[in-house]
Amino acid sequence: TIRLDRENISSIGKLQRLAEIHSLYLQKNQIEKIENLEAFPELRFLCLAGNRIQRVENLQALPHLSTLDLSHNLIQVLDTEELPRSLRILDLAGNECTRQDGYRDLVVAALPQLLQLDSQPVRGNMAEEEVGGGSCSSEEEEEEDVELLHELRIPFSVDKEFFMDLHREMAGRARQRRRLSLEEHRARLQELWERRTRLQGPGKD
Repeated sequence: TIRLDRENISSIGKLQRLAEIHSLYLQKNQIEKIENLEAFPELRFLCLAGNRIQRVENLQALPHLSTLDLSHNLIQVLDTEELPRSLRILDLAGNECTRQDGYRDLVVAALPQLLQLDSQPVRGNMAEEEVGGGSCSSEEEEEEDVELLHELRIPFSVDKEFFMDLHREMAGRARQRRRLSLEEHRARLQELWERRTRLQGPGKD
């Protein structure tokens, strides 16, 4: 997993091949273009929410991509041909393209494996039919898909490990913010006390 959210990144540069990476967090940056992701051929989870992306492109090099979050960008027109057919969870909320006539039907028709679109479950697609009792999947695969359908309805989630990892990270950051805030508060109190002491002079309360 690579986490580079909120780092003021403006572009995705060319990188060496990183085949072991399955999750990439780049939300809340200044990225304007989806590019150079062929360095992550095994990527399953990609979060680019809250950037300045205007087009969906250059994702076909990610054949295993399962979850894609492009919410709150600047995408006005969506080309569904640019979306990997492997997607099961897609979030485009907060983009102008979601206001297109027939937007949801167009996306669902283009992505037969899709289980969730913009935090809403998708009904009647190939993936759901397989979960409902198709003979092509193993029992373990069916169990995983059922869990995906019934438990994971939160953006940025592919499976339990992803959700638990994200939850731990958020909790850790919250604890760190509280600790830093408390330390700053104590330092400020100490500074004010020292100033008061200097102003009062020796021998005064």
